[in-house]
Parts: sequence; C-alpha cells; structure tokens
Amino acid sequence: MKKKLLAVLMTGIMAMSFAATTTAVYAKGNDDNTLTVWAWDQNFNIKSMNIAGEQYAKDHEGFKVDVVETSSDDCQTKLTTAANAGDYSTLPDIVLMQDNSYQKYLKSYPDAFTDLKDMDINWDDFGKLKQSYSMIDDTHYGVPFDNGAAIACYRTDILEEAGYTIDDLTDITWSKFMEIGKDIHEKTGKYLLTSEATGGDTLMMMIQSCGANFVNDDGEAYIVGNDVAEKCVDLYVDLVKNNVVKLVNNWDEYISTITGGEAAGIVNGNWITATLMGTEDQKGLWQITTIPKVDGVDTATNYANNGGSSWYITSNCKNVELAEDFLASTFGSSTDFYDTILPETGAISCYLPAGESKVYNEPSEFFNDQPIFSTIVEYSSHIPEFTKTPYHYEARECINTAVVNIVNGTDKESALQEAQDTLAFKMTE
Repeated sequence: MKKKLLAVLMTGIMAMSFAATTTAVYAKGNDDNTLTVWAWDQNFNIKSMNIAGEQYAKDHEGFKVDVVETSSDDCQTKLTTAANAGDYSTLPDIVLMQDNSYQKYLKSYPDAFTDLKDMDINWDDFGKLKQSYSMIDDTHYGVPFDNGAAIACYRTDILEEAGYTIDDLTDITWSKFMEIGKDIHEKTGKYLLTSEATGGDTLMMMIQSCGANFVNDDGEAYIVGNDVAEKCVDLYVDLVKNNVVKLVNNWDEYISTITGGEAAGIVNGNWITATLMGTEDQKGLWQITTIPKVDGVDTATNYANNGGSSWYITSNCKNVELAEDFLASTFGSSTDFYDTILPETGAISCYLPAGESKVYNEPSEFFNDQPIFSTIVEYSSHIPEFTKTPYHYEARECINTAVVNIVNGTDKESALQEAQDTLAFKMTE
C-alpha cells in the first residue's frame, strides 16, 4: 500500500552569506541544539557526519549530532513503518538514503518529503545527475553527499605486457574495448573486465551513460523495443562470449578476480578504489580513466554513476532551521569540510568546487601518482541525466537475468520479453 510518509526536509544554505544571521538566531531561544541522525558505515558516513558536527560546533556553541548507526535497509524499513503507523515520532532529525532507493519513497509517499525550492544553495555546485536523484520535475528534495561517479581502473603492468597504455583505453567505445580485450586475453590469458552475474551493474552503467534506462518517461517497463537497451545487451553478451568479460557468481569472486590479477580492469563506482587500495603489493600498478561508451547511440557518453547517497531532514525535526543551516554550512558549501573528510574517511565529494582544492589534487601513490580525487569529481560533472525509477534494483535484476540466459543459449527476443514481463509485474506489486 502506498500511504503517506512524513515530510522530509533538507536544506543547504551558503554558509558565508548566512553565518552571521544564523549564529545569532541559534544563540538565543533554542534549548535543543542536538540533531539526531540515522546513517550506516562507521568509517565512512557516520564518521563524516561526526566531523561535520564538530566543524559546525566551532561556530555554534552547544551544537551536537547524535548519530545512531542504522543500516540502509533499516532506514528504509523504519520510514515505511512510520508511514504505515502514522507515528512519525520514531524518526530522527536527519536520515541518509541511497540515491537509487530514494525515488521509491518520494514517489510512493508524495507528502513524505518537503521540497527545497526556497533553499539558498547554489545547485550548480553539484552535478546535474546527482541533483536529479532527489528531485521530481524541477523541485529539490535532498542535499547530495558522496560521489558515485563511475570509473574504469586498469592494471598498467598487464596492459604493458600486451602492448597497451592507459591512453589506449581513454574515451573509447565498448567495441574498441572489446578489440583490445580480445587481444589482451590472447596475449596474457587475462580478462579485461570482470562482472558479477548476480548484479547487473555493468549493464546499468552502460545504458545510463547514454542518458537512457530500462523504463520510459512514464515510468513503465521499457526493455522490448528499446533500441539503446538492445545495443547495450548485444555489446555485453559479445564481451562475455569473446573472453573480454569474465562473469562470476558473487561479490567475493568478483573481488578476488580483480585483486588476484585474473582481470586487468574494472568498471564500477569510484568507491571500488578503496578495495583496490587494500592490495598493497599492487601499489603504483593501477590507473583510472573514463569508462567506454556505447557505440551507435547519439547520446552516448563516457560517464555514468553507480552508488551514492544524500541527506534528508524529517518533519520530526524540532529545529528545522538549525538542521538546514548545519547541512548547508558543511555538506552543502564547505570545501574545508570535504578536504577534512577525504583523508579521514575516503568519502569523495560530489560538491564540484572541492575538486579544485589542493587536497583533492594530491597525487595518489597507489594509482601511479594520478590525482584521482579531483578527476573523479570532474567526471561527476559530465554524467547525463536519465529517467529515474522506483524500481531500479528490480530492473537491474531483470536485465541481468536476461543476459545470463542469452549467454547460456536462450534466444535474445525470448529473454528480453521475459525481462520485460517480469519487470512490468514487479512494478504492480
């Protein structure tokens, strides 16, 4: 059932222009200067939020954040439970939600979230796609946090063994990628890419890099008759059949294929760098660049997204103005804040001005002295917008199943029709 959830408001205000006024406001008359927050991952999201609280408290005496570790799934379940019970007193002041999940709640509970149309924030300081995850039409509902821009990472020693450099894999098409991948496999026995057969992330990045999706503008399943979807499926199946991509069964196999040297490359959200950097013996051997783009599609780009999250304020918040100013002064406008959390947590900003800082332009020893953080922020400014769906994960599962079936011998038309029918059914549940 689709009932109304609680109004969620998140506001970011440019700190420099508003600081003098808000300091005076919060110094008087507000007894409660503590904001409660739901978030997950102690070393990433929670640590970032705590650092933000410490930074804000320097100019706002008595301010604190009380972060309750809550998994992403639990954040969503508790929001739904609150909506169904009509009791919003159980919610925190601020909640973190995954970008790919949020649209489901915004569309299922249209009165659950308060729009930010009056918020004094420079939205152009964030990439268009990142903004759009928490928008309907032209209205903002959330303030962006971590960066999900996709990157391609390659083992330069394996490339060199086959006669290639990172430049040969920069700003290329998937067909060119396949040509190079076949050659590398013949010369080294290595795959150029690995992909989790149960995930489907590669296909999602492919189609969304074209500004397209497996749903249409009306939010309906759109796999059969979708020319861009078919091009992506054809390319991906060919990559697998030509020993360019190795399909693996689960996440552990996916990671071991990469870190064990069986695959020379990986295409995923930039958060994958943390996993790579855990292999100390490979320091200096990896480099990053843009992902390949889909051939024969006018809107195709070398940029996509996979992952990321944003902050939202619930209507249970007793001091909305304080929450707005806190988030605006830190996550919404502070390069100093993002410079602080990058080395502390590994959280890469989607706030574009942060990419120009000295900290973000420091060379990374692991990635052969590339300034990967400024590069990732720059990539995020180019990712095209695409039609959002509350059924992102269902679409991913359906199209992935279709590809696995095609690889195993099912004819393409039947496999895509089954994916179309399954997705359409899931959208009615």
